[in-house]
Amino acid sequence: MTTEKSNFHPRNPHRFRYDFEQLSNDSPELKEFIFTNEHEEETIDFSNPDAVKALNTAILSSHYGIQNWDIPQDYLCPPIPGRTDYIHYIADLLAASNNGIIPEGEAVTGLDIGVGANCIYPIIGNASYGWSFVGTDIDEKAIQNCKKIIAGNPKLVDAVSLQLQVEPRFIFKNIILPEDKFAFTLCNPPFHNSAEQATKSALRKVNSLSSTKTSKPVLNFGGQNTELWCNGGEIGFITQMIYESAKYPMQCLWFTTLVSKKDNLKSIYRILNKVGVVEIKTIDMAQGQKISRMVAWTFLSPKQQEDWKFTV
Repeated sequence: MTTEKSNFHPRNPHRFRYDFEQLSNDSPELKEFIFTNEHEEETIDFSNPDAVKALNTAILSSHYGIQNWDIPQDYLCPPIPGRTDYIHYIADLLAASNNGIIPEGEAVTGLDIGVGANCIYPIIGNASYGWSFVGTDIDEKAIQNCKKIIAGNPKLVDAVSLQLQVEPRFIFKNIILPEDKFAFTLCNPPFHNSAEQATKSALRKVNSLSSTKTSKPVLNFGGQNTELWCNGGEIGFITQMIYESAKYPMQCLWFTTLVSKKDNLKSIYRILNKVGVVEIKTIDMAQGQKISRMVAWTFLSPKQQEDWKFTV
């Protein structure tokens, strides 16, 4: 019997150990990376970027009906179970403003800040709840790769649109237009405040995953500079996001972001209160040894939340 990982969201289909037999049947390219470990369990080498990419390709095919997915070399290859948790917690957040019912369908539109080259949140959100997405990024190559993913999977063509952020210092400016209304925004902000810090973190991660130590990290989840670090790090990015969100108070039901560093929460709450948000929610999320949380805020009163229209 497969043990359920209780720290995942109850609707997360990845709560259990990977079924490598099923995944490799759906995606034969995965087979070459599967081996049996000392516990007599099938697994892959999670420090091998090719193995992780093959696993993601198989998961997206098996669970989300994605037949054509690829990312350029050295771009972020996201751990799908954790990304899936974020989507399901957003669904719960929206349900709380909708008489306990998760709103589904294309009229529910999310804004993905930093969609990356992998397009993972729009894929999961559309497959799970039928939501539409606008994905934005400051990286032209990432946007172009997302376009390839969308074009290669017809069900995404009408569900996901993309927009290059032409002014990297801004987050919502140029993206949220006067006629736009988003049920939610989501973001997995850059964690680090320098390339050096990002490299040190990657080295620790790879050495913890691999049986042999290295001084030159081959990033198992990859990552370009814009994906991993920015001036001011996580708190700098989120601070900018909060101040900008105050300029669009009626155009989004819930602004949300992941926060990896618990020490940043105090500052985040202070800034949120400074810009006059009506409600703040913090939801803890834990996957494996990694502890994270989603912080959500809204400028809408309870009555305005109740009156929000999830249908066209």
